[in-house]
Order: sequence, then structure tokens, then C-alpha cells
Amino acid sequence: MKYFGTDGFRGEANKTLTATHAYQIGRFLGAHFNAERKKLLADQSATRALPEWVDAPKPRFVIGKDTRRSSYMLENALAAGLVSSGADVSLMHVTTTPSVSYITRADDFCCGIMISASHNPFYDNGIKIIDDKGTKMDDALLEKVEAYIDGKTPEIPLAEREDIGEVSDYSQGRNRYIGYLMQTVRRSFKRLRIGLDTANGAAFTIAKNVFDALGAETFVIHDEPNGLNINVDSGSTHIESLVKLVKESKLDCGFAFDGDADRCIAVDNHGNVVDGDAILYLCGVDLKANNALPANTVVTTVMSNFGLYKAFERAGIHAAKTPVGDKYVAAEMFKNGYALGGEQSGHIIFSKYATTGDGVLTALRVTEIMVERKSDLASLHMEFQPYPQVLKNVRVADKEAALANARVQEAIAAADALLGDDGRTLVRASGTEPLVRVMAEHRDRETCEAAVEQILDALRAEGFVA
Repeated sequence: MKYFGTDGFRGEANKTLTATHAYQIGRFLGAHFNAERKKLLADQSATRALPEWVDAPKPRFVIGKDTRRSSYMLENALAAGLVSSGADVSLMHVTTTPSVSYITRADDFCCGIMISASHNPFYDNGIKIIDDKGTKMDDALLEKVEAYIDGKTPEIPLAEREDIGEVSDYSQGRNRYIGYLMQTVRRSFKRLRIGLDTANGAAFTIAKNVFDALGAETFVIHDEPNGLNINVDSGSTHIESLVKLVKESKLDCGFAFDGDADRCIAVDNHGNVVDGDAILYLCGVDLKANNALPANTVVTTVMSNFGLYKAFERAGIHAAKTPVGDKYVAAEMFKNGYALGGEQSGHIIFSKYATTGDGVLTALRVTEIMVERKSDLASLHMEFQPYPQVLKNVRVADKEAALANARVQEAIAAADALLGDDGRTLVRASGTEPLVRVMAEHRDRETCEAAVEQILDALRAEGFVA
């Protein structure tokens, strides 16, 4: 698609993603769901139950945003587009992506919208559209949104008089979500000392409240957003400060989130980083021990480490693999009824509790396992020994051309031959940025480095590197 990638419409605010785009998205979605509602009500022959949102006088949308300065601009533009097309809008204000997902399905909204560029710098932003089941919107509808943005479909009439929608405060939705998270935990966290890095992002409104209420003593860093400091040297992509906090304050563990808190990376009691693969391992083993892991299967992406698969083999757990992107993980999970899936980056999905990756929920699950097993975090993941992995990103003008280039393909084949049976390469285009990601895994880090450099040399030689 032209605008929407694996994680919504993302780009630099007021350059590739503007207030006009947000207004157009709102205009189309408001009109679309108005028409869909009327169609469903008129179809008396329908045998299936109508969605709950159809009963409202107008289509109801809920919007959340992270702490970027441009999020406020996009929120207002989206709301204006929606109400001018005859939809009602509820604003959750600064909140996390998983909270919007939860409230959309729990409170019978026809659609949820999250304004965030996740782990990207503050000057980027994004618009994620969530369906009434709390999952990412179907590509077929997103393609229609794109066609409207590009002027390929007729203009939409403006709502008039009492048909104009209204905007209302819905901060209560965030509080409902906090209550829901607390209900998922059966154990007290009393006497645990836990560090939280909220990345100056959306988690600052939620994470501490939940852990405090469950009895933990919390130590919070990067919880003073100013619109410009989201993800700056903080959060799940800059784990160093949390490692320092855990070590210096002698904490039991720490959890770092990204800008919209759908990711979580942990730090154990020794100061070791516990990434998404390690979290999948320890949670998978726990679910299996409790007979709560359907088909003894955990869903991973192709980016998961070789060491994870070896650890799963020893534990009697099968790994299903999907392309990179939490939407692919979710699709595989819900198609086959799996309980656990995720990515190395920290997107972890627990299908019993959520329809999307949820960083705070992940932190709660890991902490509860520590309590139930009366174990420190370091002991829970010690059987998972990752292979050395080298990942380098290069900015390119044309991702598809770079990957299709014959010389680049030859370099990839040569790198695979260098790694042999004890390693692999993975070269792919980013779904959200103009990047090619080059990764290699092997028992020996120097061999990984050599394999990656072979491929990067070919990309440079062919003139693809910007």
C-alpha cells in the first residue's frame, strides 16, 4: 500500500504525514461507518447478530495519542474529519496503543484510532486504525482510505445540522483499562522493587499506577514528557539507563516500554537485558507447565534468535514462524488458537488477555511468573542462550530495487555460504521506514560481522545506500 505499512500510516509530521491526511482519514472513516451502519440496519435478512456499535445513534470512534507534540495536531484533525462526516468521537487523550485496542472492543466502538510512531523519534508520527475487535484494521478498508486520500473516489458530503457528530472526553477509558490490567494479576507484588522506564511516552500515565496498586515499590525514569523527548535515550530501544538503574538501586527487575507502550524489554536482577525472545521463552515454559499452551506452540517471527529455537526444542515447545510484524503474529495466533506469540523487539501478545502487543501487560505477566515460581528473573531465562546476532540498518532510496538487485542477491548467497549450517542471514525491507535491515546469526560474532559487511558492501557498490 502507498501510505499504510505494517504499523499504520507513519511518516515525518507535516511532511509525509500532515493534518490534512488526518482530516481526510477521519472524513472517510466517518462516512464509511455511517454507510455500514445503515446497511446493516436495513439488511433484515441478516442471520448473524449485529455488532454492538450499530445500536448507537451514530458511529462511535475512540482516539488515543502518545506524547509527541504533533499528536495533538493530528488528534484535532482526525476528530474534525470524523464529526464532519457524522460520527461521534471520544478522546482518551495520552494513553497507550493497547489501551485503545482494549477500550475499542470492550466499550463497543466501531473503530479505534491511535496516534503514535511507536519507537520512532519525536518528529515522526503515525495513525493506527483498529477495528471493533481490537485488532489492526483490514487492509481492504485501508486501501479504500488511501484511494480517498489520493482523490480517486467521489467527494464525501458533509454532515449537517443534528447529523454533525460531537467530541467528548473519555479519559475514563484509560482508568477502565488500568482496572482491567490489575484484574489479570492473581498475586501481590509486595516486597518487589521494580524499575520502570516509560520512554517519556504514553506509559507514563499507566505503568506506575498499575504496579503501585499491586504492591510493588516502583522506581520510575523518563516519565516527564515535553513533546520532544519521547524515546530519546530511553525506553525499549535505549535500555542502558534502565540497566544502570536496576544495578545501582539493586532492584529485582526493570521494564522498559516504547513510545506507545506496545513493546516491553526487561532487565533482570543481574542487570542483563531480557529481550522479546527471552520473554517468549520464559512465558512459554510457564504456560506449558500450567497446561495453558495450546499445541505446545509459541508464535515467533523470522527475526527470532536461533538460540530461542534451540531452547524451545529442549523444553518440548514448537515454534511457528511468521513474517516480521506483530499483525502477522496476531493473525497466526488467532487463526490457530495459540496463546502466546511475539517479536524479539518486545511486542508480546497474550491472546487470553489482549488482541495486540501490550508492554505493561507483558511486564505484569513476567512479574507474576517470578512471584508464582518464587524465582528471580535471571533464573527464569537462563536456559535461553542467544546466538550472537548482528543487525545493521541502512537508509536507501528504493527498498524493493535494492533487494531485487542481482549483485546484492549474490552477496546474500555468499554470506549464507559463509555462515553454513550454524547460522543464517535475513535481509528485509523495513515496513515503516526507508531502511533495509541486514541481519546475520552465528555462534561466532566475527563471522556474523563478516557476513553482514559482505551484503552492505554490495548495497554500497550498487549505489543504494542513501
